[in-house]
Amino acid sequence: MGDQGYAYTLDEALSTIGFGKFQVGVLAYAGLGWVAEAMEMMLLSFVGPAIQPEWGLSSSQESLISTVAFFGMLVGALSWGVVSDSYGRKKGFLGSAIITSVAGLLSAFAPNYISLLILRCIVGVGIGCGHVFTSWFLEFVPIPNRGAWMVVFSTFWTVGTIIEASLAWWIMPTYGWRLLLVLSAVPSLVALLSYGLVPESPRYLCTQGRLTEAQSILANGAALNCKDLPKGLLVSDHINESTIEGQSSESTALLSSTKNESNNCQRNPSSIVMLLSPNLTRTTLLLWFLYFGNTFSYYGIVLLTSQLSIGQSECDLTTLQSDNIDDSSLYVNVFITSLAELPGLALAAFILDRVGRKISMEIMLVAGFVLLLPLVVHQNAIMTTGSLFGARMFISASFIVVCIYAPEVYPTNLRTTGVGIATAIGRIGGMVSPLIAVGMGSNCHQTLPVVLFEVIILLSGLSVMLLPFETKGKELADTSDLPVQHVQVE
Repeated sequence: MGDQGYAYTLDEALSTIGFGKFQVGVLAYAGLGWVAEAMEMMLLSFVGPAIQPEWGLSSSQESLISTVAFFGMLVGALSWGVVSDSYGRKKGFLGSAIITSVAGLLSAFAPNYISLLILRCIVGVGIGCGHVFTSWFLEFVPIPNRGAWMVVFSTFWTVGTIIEASLAWWIMPTYGWRLLLVLSAVPSLVALLSYGLVPESPRYLCTQGRLTEAQSILANGAALNCKDLPKGLLVSDHINESTIEGQSSESTALLSSTKNESNNCQRNPSSIVMLLSPNLTRTTLLLWFLYFGNTFSYYGIVLLTSQLSIGQSECDLTTLQSDNIDDSSLYVNVFITSLAELPGLALAAFILDRVGRKISMEIMLVAGFVLLLPLVVHQNAIMTTGSLFGARMFISASFIVVCIYAPEVYPTNLRTTGVGIATAIGRIGGMVSPLIAVGMGSNCHQTLPVVLFEVIILLSGLSVMLLPFETKGKELADTSDLPVQHVQVE
C-alpha cells in the first residue's frame, strides 16, 4: 500500500481518518455492552424488594442477591481483562455475551432462592467484561476531544439505567419480576448476535505484531470515514515479545511514544508484577481505591434510593399509623435519580478536556459529599429524593471520569488487565455496599450507612489528589518500560 519508503504509526492513522462512521459503529457496539451491564445491575434495585415478601426473605438474604452479583463481576473483571490482553478484545466480548444472555434468561425461571443466587452470580461473571468495552472503544478514538467522546460513550450506561427504571415501572406492578429479568437480558443477546460485525482493536493487533490485520482494519475504517490513510505501511515499535520470540521491541513511557533504543531480550514479567513495578505502583494502588470507593458509593446511593423509598412512609411520623406503603414511590424515585446521571454526564463532558481528569474528579467527589450529607439524619420525601438525585449526579460523573482515566493511564499491553483488576477491586466495594445500604439501612436506620458512604467519598477525593499523572491530551502508550519521568506532554 503506497510507497514502501514511507511509514506511519497507529496514532497518525487514527488522526488522519478522524472520527466518523467507523468509530460510530464501534461506539454503538461498545455502548450496547454498557447498556447490558447497566440494566443487569439496576434491576437489583427492584428484584430484591419484590422477592423479599414473595419468598419470605430476611434483609440479609435480600442484600445477598446484590452481593453475589458483585462477586461474579469481580471474578469476571479479572478473567475478561486477562483474556482480552492475551487473546484479543473480541474473545472477551464473545464469552461475556454468551454467559450473560444465557444466565440472565435462566434466572428469570429460577424456582427458588438458591438457584437465583447462583444464576445471578453467573450473570455477574458475564457483565464483568464491561471495562473491556471501555478500553476497546478508547483504542479507536483519535487524541483530539478523546475525553468528550469517552463521556459520550459513558452516556450508554445512563441510558441503560433509565431504560431499566422505566421497564420496572411498567412491568413490575402488573407482570412481576420474572419478565423484567427476561427483558434485561435482551441487550446481551443482541450483542451476541452482532458479534461478528465488530473489528478487533488495531492497537492490540499492533502489540501482537499482526500489523497486516491492523492495517486492513484501518483501511476499512478510512473507507467508511471517506478518508485516506497516510502513505506507506503501518509500523509499530511496541510488539509483545512473548508473542514473537527473538524480536526486540522498543518501549514507551507511561503516557508517551518516547523510544527506548536498548533491546529487551527477557520475557515480559507477569501483568501483576508490571502493575506493581516502580513506574506504576502508586498509580495502581490509588486507582484500586478509587474504583473501590466509587463503586461502593455509587451502588450504595442506588440501593439507598430503594430502601428509603420503601421505608419513607414507615419513617415519616405523619404517616406512621398507615399500614399501606405507596409501592409506586420505589419506581418513581429510582427513575428520577437515574435521570440525575444525565446532567452529571453533561458536566463531565464540558469540563473533562478543559480542566483535566484529576480536577474533574475532585469537583464531582466534593459536590457528591456535600449533597449526600443531609441524609445523615432523616429528611422528608422531597429532601431525601433531592439529596439522592444530587449525590448520584456527581458520584456517577466521578465514576465515569475514573473509568476514562484508568484506560488512558495504562499501556496497551496492560490496559484491560490493569483496568480489569481495578474493576475487580471495585466490585469488592459493590459486594460490601448492599450489606451497608440494605442490611444496615433497614428499619429507618440510615445514619450509619450514610456516614460510611461519606467517609469513603472523602477518602476517594484524597486519593485523586495523590495521583501522579494527568492524561488530558496525551497519546496512549503501548508499553511501560521507561521511568515515568520521561512522560512526553503534547
